[in-house]
Amino acid sequence: MSGGRSVRAGRHTLRIHRPDKVLFPPPGGGDGDGSGGGDGSGGPEYTKADLVEYYRSVAPYLLPQLRDRPLMLERHPDGAGGPRFMQKNVSPHYPDWIARVEVAKEGGTVCHPVCQNTATLVYLADQACLTLHRWLSRSGNLDRPDRLVFDLDPAGEDDFPLVRETARHLGELLGELRLPSALMTTGSRGLHVIVPLDGRHGYEEVRAFARDVADTLAAAHPDRLTTAARKKDRGDRLYLDVQRNAYAQTAVAPWSVRALPGAPVAAPLAWEQLDDPGLHARRWTLADAVDQARTGPWRELPRTGRALGPARRRLDALR
Repeated sequence: MSGGRSVRAGRHTLRIHRPDKVLFPPPGGGDGDGSGGGDGSGGPEYTKADLVEYYRSVAPYLLPQLRDRPLMLERHPDGAGGPRFMQKNVSPHYPDWIARVEVAKEGGTVCHPVCQNTATLVYLADQACLTLHRWLSRSGNLDRPDRLVFDLDPAGEDDFPLVRETARHLGELLGELRLPSALMTTGSRGLHVIVPLDGRHGYEEVRAFARDVADTLAAAHPDRLTTAARKKDRGDRLYLDVQRNAYAQTAVAPWSVRALPGAPVAAPLAWEQLDDPGLHARRWTLADAVDQARTGPWRELPRTGRALGPARRRLDALR
């Protein structure tokens, strides 16, 4: 295994440590030390160098989704199959050119990293940060989110047809409320439906609105959908989760790699791609997500978010 190599990212040259370290071993093989192992069947292995190159390549599409947002980092020093830890505070050894934002919490503050450039993405990948989880608000207006997220969480991994159906119904309902929305695979089991907001509303108002939308949809399909927070109350119904719409909560960032076999990616997609029979929550991976990014799946999404006032009045009329 090589000891390291240098990578140029913008104005910075970064040292990548142990670039040959396997972070995603092939199914049935590899122990993460770069020596491979097993028969390698079922899919490729991915190294730290592969992760760095992916984040460098996807940066033009990912950085606008991260800019000015506090991050929570999901790090896997021993690869996707090893222990993980979730990091909120910036480590003391982080270079000073990585942006930060100090966020109030009960009894003190947390200094979150903020990713403003490709060099930061490369640095975090070298730290074995596989997944980036972002706030729904920005550092200049932390109390007022400019994103609303519905997490379509199926009861089982084989329930993706219900996820598709629910996404269609939710998209239609949001259309009735005249709210533009975007679709994203989670890279895990379900889909996220994301609504851009104008940042004028507080978290409590945003979450209350999201909850009422979810309740409206669940009431129309009570045998298939639920907003019950407790798993024991859901049965085999899909959970319409709106709990991420709260202060200091995070959602997986678009184009983030997930710590699962095959290195799936949380990938934005166009609404018409929902009809693709090959679609599933892990459809895109580290190997082909950049190709999906280049298609511009969210190109029709308005650059500015919407206010909730008119949508709230329309929702109340429907209810």
